[in-house]
Amino acid sequence: MTAPPGSAPPGSAPSGSAPEVDVLVPTRNRPVELATTLAGLAAQEHPFGVRISDQSDGAPSYDTAPARTLLRVLAAAGHPVETVAHPVRHGVAEHRAALLARSTARYVLFLDDDIWLEPGTVARLHEAIVTLGCGVVGSAMQGVSFLDDRRPAELAPFERWDTPPVPERIGPDTPAWDRWMLHNAANPLHLAEQHVRPGERWVPYKIAWVAGCVLYDRGALVAVGGFDFWRELPPSHCGEDVVAQRRVLARFGGAGILPSGAYHLESPTTVPDREHNASNLLSDPELDPDLENVGAAPRAGARS
Repeated sequence: MTAPPGSAPPGSAPSGSAPEVDVLVPTRNRPVELATTLAGLAAQEHPFGVRISDQSDGAPSYDTAPARTLLRVLAAAGHPVETVAHPVRHGVAEHRAALLARSTARYVLFLDDDIWLEPGTVARLHEAIVTLGCGVVGSAMQGVSFLDDRRPAELAPFERWDTPPVPERIGPDTPAWDRWMLHNAANPLHLAEQHVRPGERWVPYKIAWVAGCVLYDRGALVAVGGFDFWRELPPSHCGEDVVAQRRVLARFGGAGILPSGAYHLESPTTVPDREHNASNLLSDPELDPDLENVGAAPRAGARS
């Protein structure tokens, strides 16, 4: 899918104006991985700003020679760059909330610090969210060590969006929940082989959620509370991205896109304690399938 004929290229902006996209990167104790992530961003040609928030135990992960070099490369290419230390830890949801509060961009791309993006990925994500007019679009992480591990049963829930995405309430008790399997291992690579037709720049499909590389319409994310639910969670938690995305999907709709272009570095997680899952800890009546008119609000990214 592409933008309507005659429209301005997605992401184009008058000279000197702020870009429509901010890339938000929370990081901790990952200097090598962060430098790799920055190398992927430096290879993107789309306009965006970069904001990095660090919670490392020692020196910030962005304060290494490779990271400093790549930050200078990004700045020289016209990407506004901000780095900040955020030493007080209340959990990853609070870390994301603090980053979101620093941005005023129309769209915010939450990018984990262990993902390399192939060239063109940011442009595809932005083009997709503008064209689809939804609240969230994601590029699922791909583990290339699993390239020869084909899982037909896990690919079965795949379904294209042949229309603009509509709001969906998705929970563990709904058939749509099985879509989480689409993003295991190297499944996104195998899905792209099967479903991206010649001449298609990107293909939107139905998701339960996407991990690691997620572009939000910032207004939609703020409208559902962003990550401010961090106050209701213990500092050691996981699954905060699932909660935020489910809330956006329920009111504004969303999609994954193929090809993904996001490659997981497969480093050990920095959140090893998975006992406290945000989805299980938060009461969320807005996502109750029996509620009516949850999706009545206009789509966040709709353009006149």
